[in-house]
Amino acid sequence: MISILDKLDLAQMYNVLFELESIQIAPETLKVVNDSHLFLKEFSKNKVIYGVNTGFGPMAQYRIQDQDTVQLQYNLIRSHAAGTGDLLSPAIVKASMLVRLANLAQGKSGVHESVLKLLVEFINRNITPVIFAHGGVGASGDLVQLAHLALVLIGEGEVIYKGERRATAEVFELENLQPIDVVVREGLSLINGTSVMTGAGIVNVLLAKKLYKISLELSCAMNEIVKAHDDHFSATLNEVKKHQGQQQVAEQMRAYLKDSQLIRKREEDLYSGNNLEEIFKDKVQEYYSLRCVPQILGPILDTINQTAEVLENEANSVSDNPIISVEDQNVYHGGNFHGDYISLEMDKLKLAITRLTMLSERQLNYLMNSKINEILPPFVNMGKLGFNFGMQGAQFTATSTTAENQTLSTSMYVHSIPNNNDNQDIVSMGTNAAMLTNKVITNAFEVLAIQLISIVQAIDILNVKNLVSSNTKRVYDDVRSIIPTFSDDKPLYPAIKSVKEYLMK
Repeated sequence: MISILDKLDLAQMYNVLFELESIQIAPETLKVVNDSHLFLKEFSKNKVIYGVNTGFGPMAQYRIQDQDTVQLQYNLIRSHAAGTGDLLSPAIVKASMLVRLANLAQGKSGVHESVLKLLVEFINRNITPVIFAHGGVGASGDLVQLAHLALVLIGEGEVIYKGERRATAEVFELENLQPIDVVVREGLSLINGTSVMTGAGIVNVLLAKKLYKISLELSCAMNEIVKAHDDHFSATLNEVKKHQGQQQVAEQMRAYLKDSQLIRKREEDLYSGNNLEEIFKDKVQEYYSLRCVPQILGPILDTINQTAEVLENEANSVSDNPIISVEDQNVYHGGNFHGDYISLEMDKLKLAITRLTMLSERQLNYLMNSKINEILPPFVNMGKLGFNFGMQGAQFTATSTTAENQTLSTSMYVHSIPNNNDNQDIVSMGTNAAMLTNKVITNAFEVLAIQLISIVQAIDILNVKNLVSSNTKRVYDDVRSIIPTFSDDKPLYPAIKSVKEYLMK
């Protein structure tokens, strides 16, 4: 069980999101939260505090009378629960709740402890609020999306419960749960901040790490299939390029391929002195999509790692406004809810994953084109040429999906639209950036699934399954347990879906 006390790292977040590990609130954390709540309750008397006794946004100039301050919080939540579009995935919603919990647990928001306790119950019981993809501009944070989270915490709205969309009130009754206590500013504290874009970003970066690993594995298998020379991923060659990612990729390729019987050494081949022919049958150097894997995946790996660091920092930050400081006995107004950090990182990650998809598509094209690879039948077709079609149809899907990723990679970070009566005159669009990145990542898994099926077909055509590295053999066996060797034509979409799900596990 993970205790909400110290900084949450990505490994812990992964365990909560995908391994269903439970969380708890440390007693020390509850004390900090309660001290903050009690301080704000007392401090706000006879003072003007944004979101406690004022309106919101451009209506902050209007004072709210004491008898109306609690209803103000309910009005805020209900009025901003205005999302549209597709539902966010349960993983993204759960990540968003975890981030919101980590933010509020730092005692800088003045919320009642019931907020944290109910969030913990939702996370541990795997109950996820219905939150829509469209609505956030990423400036006062994810106002609309977080309003749907807050709506559920006050006992209204809808949730996903045991795979079904249900009314929150029904699920509260089934699970014996109670809505939160709204006392001072629980509404504003819940909907102010970057928790949804950060939650989505965390899911994105965890999936991006998987995509990188798969791309590395497939790139290694591709080099085995063509019996490439090993010097392009050698330590000597890559150490003269002073980029950490490139050197790590090359090192991982060496480890992955260490027991392959197919990778050749240039010293034993082209440097032997026995190559007297005028035109060499074997390629002196491979195509870029095979030879430049460290140089292509290197910056992708660096980007994933940089994005992970920013997301971890944001998840453990306080993105509320205003900020309550018990230590200073003061309340500070500012803009910690602004999502520029996440928006920029999502754009960078989206570009990196699109590039990874492009590498996969080019490697796939190499397998498909017999005139280029000169060792395989067209479309790794194990049937009768002209009568059967192999992976020809699937290549169209991979190409189309890669093209979609290229189009989706347009920046959101630079597309601010002023709104909220120009109170929010420059916004991050971080939530949109995170959701578009999620789409790019999902597409990438589809392209890599098609490439992987093609690779195992090629391994069988060349009859080298006992010569590939033990790592490639493990992946080969896994895929063959999902989709046996095939030569006859049949619909491929079930196989692609199954392999995609295997890759995403």
